[in-house]
Amino acid sequence: MDNRPIGFLDSGVGGLTVVRELMRQLPHEEVVYIGDSARAPYGPRPAEQIRDYTWQLVNFLLTKDVKMIVIACNTATAVVWEEVKAKLDIPVLGVILPGASAAIKSTTGGKIGVIGTPMTVQSDIYRQKIEALSPEMEVQSLACPKFVPLVESNELQSSLTKKVVYETLHPLAGKVDTLVLGCTHYPLLRPIIQNMMGPSVKLIDSGAECVRDISVLLNYFEINRSRDKHELNHRFYTTANAKRFAEIAENWLNLKVNVEHVTL
Repeated sequence: MDNRPIGFLDSGVGGLTVVRELMRQLPHEEVVYIGDSARAPYGPRPAEQIRDYTWQLVNFLLTKDVKMIVIACNTATAVVWEEVKAKLDIPVLGVILPGASAAIKSTTGGKIGVIGTPMTVQSDIYRQKIEALSPEMEVQSLACPKFVPLVESNELQSSLTKKVVYETLHPLAGKVDTLVLGCTHYPLLRPIIQNMMGPSVKLIDSGAECVRDISVLLNYFEINRSRDKHELNHRFYTTANAKRFAEIAENWLNLKVNVEHVTL
């Protein structure tokens, strides 16, 4: 048993979609979360800058004595997951491989769409992972640079958001049977995305799929939190406005959270 918390990092609030799934599947585990909303979105930034920012978030989590780190950001996973995993002596998970695997299992016609930030799409990592696992798959990728700013500003139901989502996803409409939400911010827009793509298109939440891998690694390394430890002290940190972060977090997680502003 290991009663230390699991650390989550993201460019902003998107990783909360992974945390919500963790709280559903593994409610006895404790969370420390850092969201770099002051510098979001990461997607349009150069790879070296994303690498530097991600390491700052990793080092922050290490000061909280976490037993595992989840890079709950597709862009950071694409750029630096392999490097972080190789350098740390605790398990480090990314969100891309679980999402790729789930898409292959889900598709009925072998036509998979991937939406993500410009950097994630530019890296081509989803197509590479999907085709490495299942070469016969046909993968179409689409960058959605406007989605993250809309989520970070908590504009989840506005008419502007609906217009942006519909216009952005139009090139994929009717062309795929499965769509990977290749950014952990995107599940917050899920109802609008589903409505645009149609009810027959299966949406894959890469972050939620990642939680299954978290569970496997907790068991493999025997570092589950003791079930006898009932008091959980979830901690949330943001580099931007703590009040706005708390509003999104409380709405999404359906619990009262304490959010602290930090400067990295």
